[in-house]
Amino acid sequence: MDPRSTGRLAIDGGAPVREHPLPYGRQTIEDDDVAAVATMLREPLLTTGPHVAAFEAALAARCGVGHAVAVNNGTTALHAMYVAAELREGDEVVVPPVTFAATAVAALWCGARPVFADLDPDTLNLSAARAADAVTPRTRFVTTVDFAGLASDADALRDATQRPVYCDGAHSLGATAQGRPAQSTFAAATTSFHPVKHITTGEGGAVLTDDAELAARVRRFRHHNLVLMPEVGPWAYDIAEPGMNYRLPDINAALGVSQLAKLDRFLARRRALAQRYRSLLAPFAEVLEGPPGEVGAHAWHLFIVRVRGAFAQRRRWVFDALRAEGIGVQMHYAPLHLHTLFRERFGHAEGDFPVAEDYGRRAVSLPIFPGMTDADQDDVVEALARVLGVKP
Repeated sequence: MDPRSTGRLAIDGGAPVREHPLPYGRQTIEDDDVAAVATMLREPLLTTGPHVAAFEAALAARCGVGHAVAVNNGTTALHAMYVAAELREGDEVVVPPVTFAATAVAALWCGARPVFADLDPDTLNLSAARAADAVTPRTRFVTTVDFAGLASDADALRDATQRPVYCDGAHSLGATAQGRPAQSTFAAATTSFHPVKHITTGEGGAVLTDDAELAARVRRFRHHNLVLMPEVGPWAYDIAEPGMNYRLPDINAALGVSQLAKLDRFLARRRALAQRYRSLLAPFAEVLEGPPGEVGAHAWHLFIVRVRGAFAQRRRWVFDALRAEGIGVQMHYAPLHLHTLFRERFGHAEGDFPVAEDYGRRAVSLPIFPGMTDADQDDVVEALARVLGVKP
């Protein structure tokens, strides 16, 4: 008899649904990716070479923008974008409270203050109305987040706040808004090439924009704000402002070129998995709230459900029980305003942003990545059925 048929949960000592845990996300590296990097390693330049330029050109074309500037990770992309957008000490930038810390912390590095505004409950992206409420004379711009891969409404945010709108698009490579690449709808957007994202360069990121001068400032900043002076000599350069070494090596860029060619295939698989989740989880409606967004426009970096009813008070137990079954659920993200940094520095407390806090109490990220099979997904649904007591 299958030991799982006893009905005893793994957290209580029963046999788990999966012997080998399924992660929430994982890169897809294929033989041609390996070959692209191996070939590049035999070339003269390992950094600041032609592969970065090739990757940037392909990325700009894919995202529908005039300029892509590659950097060494998604966090440095945010910092470089903020510096290039001339965020200064004493300025404010409006951000959502549900995002990875870098969205807000990058503003602190500029001497600016991140000002939180609550989420739209229907999209889980930054609410245009709440962002408008947060605007003050010191507000330099708004940074929204295409949360989980669902594109933000840039026009609504601009109209409501009367400020430029930038985007942390780490989740949304391949997403569309009004039929356009999501990144093309903002003054500038960043993206990330961490291994769990849509494509990977190992680590990496980029700033995407139609603004030629902003792109030029990012390029200078990633290379110490160094300006060559050929009229003085081939050795000469000048530095007028402090910059950083945020360059992406050619090794990583070679992988990025290979991976970017597969983006449509990776997106198609993510969307197929999202559609299949929606179908398989239909019987769970009383205990699970599914994610917002149309399947075809969404990039599905994450597939996030929110527990309902009695399970909303037992989210930690649900989380632990699913992990015991071999399902690598995760939490993206605990609301930033409740972290010690923002509570102590800016006086935030529970109750400040009710939509974000309700999300933070109930959210569970389920596994989704291109290499995930239908059988893997069936295991996720079986584990959910066991833990939540639902007959699928």
